[in-house]
Amino acid sequence: MIKGSTRIVAIIGSPVAQVKSPENFNAAFAQSGTDVAMIAMDLAPEGVSDFLSMARRWKNLDGFVVTIPHKQAVAAGVDVITPRAALLGAANVVRREADGTLTGDMVDGLGFVEAARRNGFEPAGKRALVIGGGGAGSAIAHALCETGVASLALSDIDTARAERLAGLLHTEFPATEISTQSGDLDALDLVANATPLGMKQGDPLPLAGEALAELKASALVADVVTSPEVTPFLAAAQARGLSIQTGPQMAKAQLALLGGHMGVIDDAS
Repeated sequence: MIKGSTRIVAIIGSPVAQVKSPENFNAAFAQSGTDVAMIAMDLAPEGVSDFLSMARRWKNLDGFVVTIPHKQAVAAGVDVITPRAALLGAANVVRREADGTLTGDMVDGLGFVEAARRNGFEPAGKRALVIGGGGAGSAIAHALCETGVASLALSDIDTARAERLAGLLHTEFPATEISTQSGDLDALDLVANATPLGMKQGDPLPLAGEALAELKASALVADVVTSPEVTPFLAAAQARGLSIQTGPQMAKAQLALLGGHMGVIDDAS
């Protein structure tokens, strides 16, 4: 039950009907008996600046999670940003300090890697392909490099964006082989869809079914889309006997990271 004393956290994006954070956070708050609740806000892009101004003055707000398409705008609009979020130009979680200062971080990539490890996949020394170079894709690519992948291929419909991200990561991680060409698919250990493809019925697959057939049997296929839980892309991978990682698994793996940044969950790693 939300009371006058309840502390609030939010998730902002558009659309938000598909997000899993409210149910994950509110279940955690109920289990711990914490007087905190999460609400979802479907916020139009032109409202981000006004929302940030309001958030600075929202006294019972502890912070908010950010989903598509607001991660870049929030990173540009907060008062303080972590080096990781500044490097990527995107933020997916913001803490509101007691004085109203907004501090942003980007933990999409850390959550993705944690979910992969829970699925028995260790990135160190592996070869990965990340499809999509936006907020989530750039964070996942950064985290994979940080955890020691041997090579990383980046694919984006916006080739200039993929090349910019590749250059940024090459500077940060010179020992990692980074390319904007997927190369031999049968050499890949991980393929991650970090685009919205799969949210809408009729979306094309981010990687064609014929290409999925080229992956080796031990490869992990992952998706950041949270609804449907098993996207057509993941279903196609399952049909070929490949292991999959779902968007909700990534969302659950991020719970402590997001909650820890906002100061509403104590056991954040």
